[in-house]
This record gives sequence, structure tokens and C-alpha cells, in this order.
Amino acid sequence: MPSSRPLNFFLVLIVALSGLLPTAAGAQVLVGQPVRLKDIAVISGARDNWLHGLGLVVGLDGSGDSQSTGFTDRALQNLIESSGLFPNEPIRPKNVAVVSVDAKLPPFVKPGEPIDVTVSSIGDAKSLANGVLIATPLKGADDKVYAVAQGPLSTGGFGVTYNGSMVKKNDTLVARIPDGAIVERSVPVTVLDANGFMYINLLNPDFVTAARAAAAISKSYLGAAQAIDAATIRVYVTSRYRNDLVDLVARLESLDVTPDEVAKVIVEERTGTIVLGSQVRISPVAISSGGLIIKVQTTTTVSQPSALSSGSTQVVRNSTVSANEQKAKTVVFDQGTTLGQLVRALNALGVTPRDLISILQNIKAAGALNAQLEVI
Repeated sequence: MPSSRPLNFFLVLIVALSGLLPTAAGAQVLVGQPVRLKDIAVISGARDNWLHGLGLVVGLDGSGDSQSTGFTDRALQNLIESSGLFPNEPIRPKNVAVVSVDAKLPPFVKPGEPIDVTVSSIGDAKSLANGVLIATPLKGADDKVYAVAQGPLSTGGFGVTYNGSMVKKNDTLVARIPDGAIVERSVPVTVLDANGFMYINLLNPDFVTAARAAAAISKSYLGAAQAIDAATIRVYVTSRYRNDLVDLVARLESLDVTPDEVAKVIVEERTGTIVLGSQVRISPVAISSGGLIIKVQTTTTVSQPSALSSGSTQVVRNSTVSANEQKAKTVVFDQGTTLGQLVRALNALGVTPRDLISILQNIKAAGALNAQLEVI
């Protein structure tokens, strides 16, 4: 359970878009501060694509897969036979590991450009440090090869084992190869449909934000925009921008939109972390905080008989019980109490994170918390 450290060490506040806390210069952050459309939305069709492949890492110093995996020996034998060599004896190396190779192919990337690669062990290898990935084709969801990965691994850690003792820093079974794959095939990107519409998808669906974004686009005369649901805005691209979509998208992404947000309180009881949105409001309510502390102390003593008596040594336990009831503190919240006022008042009560979780749940049960309470 969380300790009884001061509340402000555990309370995480979302103050972006709120006017509750001063900035470094002493100015107030305005509620509902406009942001660029590109920070809250993406253009439909311009998306990333995941690539995957299975490969072999060689050059490991005895830290590769063991013989118990089985598939490592077969994979290495198939690789050697594909090169025209046919060994007579079974191959049982200790410097080879079968790995999963994954990469993210961004939109608009052209053949010949490099992308980063993540390599993960799928066998029982002890470490991938100092290994080298053999050329591995990376396929997309359509089972077509879009890139080929190869190169030395960077684990960012190390592991040393000697006589059953081990010293390890960071994970050595997952590695990266910066610019480790060369793109062989690009993914076609289409941002316009057959009717000349472009679709913009909000990262956090919200009806108010979608309506505001559509209004901002229409007022900019970049196209007729309509919010068709909480996440999608449809923009009709006029003939002026049909042949200059780059300029259109650049202008759209630069538009200022004021996003809206749902009043929500997130509670993680395991760590005592509480996140309160800037829109959280409290209805009139009074909170009383107090507690009864009971202490039971046991003292053990030894009773030693006199030298000439026939008695025996006895262990005697003496217990004392004390009770201390703390004086209750009451705080009254008026109509429309804001996030900052709530935090300052609860800090004044000296409540612990565990107590605050109970207080928030009780405020919600009383119908005075005008926000969603989510416990994770």
C-alpha cells in the first residue's frame, strides 16, 4: 500500500489547458488554449505500417540459444544449405540466436531510405550483446517484402556471469539497429477518395473538438468541412488544391483549434498516483478528516529466581495499549470548486494518498464530483 508521504509527492496534475497554476514567468495559463490541428489529428491514409521477420543473430560469445530449442539448429542449417553448403554433421553452435525482427514503416518513405529496427530474442539466449543480424527480409500484413534488415546490434547494456553470479545492466535480450533496414518497396498513400474528400481523424475523439475543428477549417476557406462523427472530419478539396495537396495539408495542420476534454479523475491505488483533469469541478460538499490511532506495545522481560530457590527462569511479556484520537478537520467546498482549490484544501488536511482515494470515492458516491472517476 502507498506510504504516508505528503500528498504532493504522489499527486500528478494535468494542468495543460488549465488556468490554475502560474507559468515560470508568473502569467496564468488560459483554459482552453488553442493548439495546432496537427497536434491533435492525423490525415487519413497517411499512416505507419508494421513490418516483421524472423532472423538469425550470429557472433555471440557463447550466449546464444541452447540445443534444447531445436529450431535454432534447423534455421542455421537451412541458411547454410541455401548458400550451397551441405554439412555432414549436425550443427550445434552456441553463438547463434533466433530473433524476431520488427520495424515501423512510416508513410511517404521511398525505396533506398533506412529505417530503425528492433531485434528480440525468441529462444533461450542469455544475451544478444555484440551480435550481428544476418540479412532478414521484413514483410507487411500482405506478406510482401518491404525492407531488408542487417547489421550489428546495440543493446545498451551488458551482462557478466561467473561461477553462478551475474552482474547485469539493462536488458540484453532486446536490441536496436539504428537505420538497420533498407526500404525495398514503398506503400502507396492516398489522402483523397474518388469524390475529392479528405478525412481528418482526431487522436482523442470528442464531439466538441470535432465541431470546432470543422468550423476552423471552413472559416479558413481551405475547403468545406463537416464533422461526421466524434473522430472524423470530412473536408471537400476544391480544384484549387487538387494538384497541390502538400500546401493544403500544411495549411490545415497549421490551423489553431481549441480542444475540449472530459472531466476525469484517474486513480492508481497500487502506487497512490492520482491524475485530475483541469475540467474537474466539485459541487457543494463538506469533508471531515480524522482518525483513531491505537498502539499496542509488548515488552519482554526475564524473571530470574534467587540462587538458592527451586524456581526456574521465566519469560514475562507485558503489554500496554494506548489510544489517540486525532481531531477531525472539516473543509467545505462551494459550488464550482476548481482543481487547484481541491488540491490545496486536501493538502491542508494532510491526507495521505490512500485517504485521498477514499475521499474521492466518497465524494463521487455523494454525487458531488462532477467528473468520471476511473480506478486502474
